Amino acid sequence: MALKDILVHLDSSQHCRARVEAAASLATRHGARLTGLFVRTTPHVPQFVMSQLGPEVTRAQRRYAEEASAKAKATFEAVLGGFEIASEYRDPEGELLDTLVLHARYADLVILGQYDRRDDNMADEREAADQVIMDSGRPVLVIPYAGQHPRIGDKVLVAWNASREATRAISDALPILQTAREVDVLAINPHHNGVNGHGDIPGADICGHLARHGVKAVAEHVVAHDVDVGNLLLSRASDSGADLIVMGAYGRSRLRELVLGGATWHILHHMTVPILMGH
Repeated sequence: MALKDILVHLDSSQHCRARVEAAASLATRHGARLTGLFVRTTPHVPQFVMSQLGPEVTRAQRRYAEEASAKAKATFEAVLGGFEIASEYRDPEGELLDTLVLHARYADLVILGQYDRRDDNMADEREAADQVIMDSGRPVLVIPYAGQHPRIGDKVLVAWNASREATRAISDALPILQTAREVDVLAINPHHNGVNGHGDIPGADICGHLARHGVKAVAEHVVAHDVDVGNLLLSRASDSGADLIVMGAYGRSRLRELVLGGATWHILHHMTVPILMGH
């Protein structure tokens, strides 16, 4: 599958412009159409507030949403002024997460921003990445709120554990891997046998599969049972200069990761480079 239809979520946060710049660069590289999606969230006003203040509260909220949409559109168009790509701006009204999931289903790739609890304009986005990853059926590229990421996919680190989720992520990321300058496939604490087994040489089979798709990948594996997998991935990405991590998301339930911890949860909260996740 080629990347021909990319969707980027727009909001009022201070990180929106950098997210659009990263999305526009990726769309240019792959000759894709870029759609900017701003969701004008439906006002939820308690009945007792309505009874005291009347419908003016709802009208004020709608005016605020319209002004925020206009600013997001201006940012989107200002960034795209420096790129020669097909584009579209959308600003439907609705519930944020449901609307994101709905529009994501009609794109090849969805680009979201990492949740920043310090930015009040992202207050409704705490569960956005989780929801779109789990419910859209599409790969999700999450851009960290820290730093600039103008070019994504030159040097890619693939987290491989031979699971269904990792298999899906690699398939989803194939167009990016095919244009990458360098691809490293890393297996952490690999199992040799079973349905999620790696075989005698961890990573060798998936690298062979990638080679048949024109991807020159190098397989590595590490054994470090006393180190958190999420921390190890981020550390390896930093040491190698990777500008993208590709990994499967939520091999076990989100609730279990919240309680016991897990690589997906850790990465989404501590990411330092863009992460492409498939589920």
